[in-house]
Amino acid sequence: MSFIKDENGQGMLEYVLIIAIVAVIAIVALVVIKNVAKNKTNDMSSKMEDTRLNAD
Repeated sequence: MSFIKDENGQGMLEYVLIIAIVAVIAIVALVVIKNVAKNKTNDMSSKMEDTRLNAD
């Protein structure tokens, strides 16, 4: 039963889990930011097109 007391690699596992969680959070944040930027760009493009059509 000495393997129960063996803590070798525990620290490495904790670092890997932290890095994985941070990576998932970063990916989710980038997807959200991408969608917001895309929507804003589409809105601006639509408003510019409306302005151009109304000016004619």
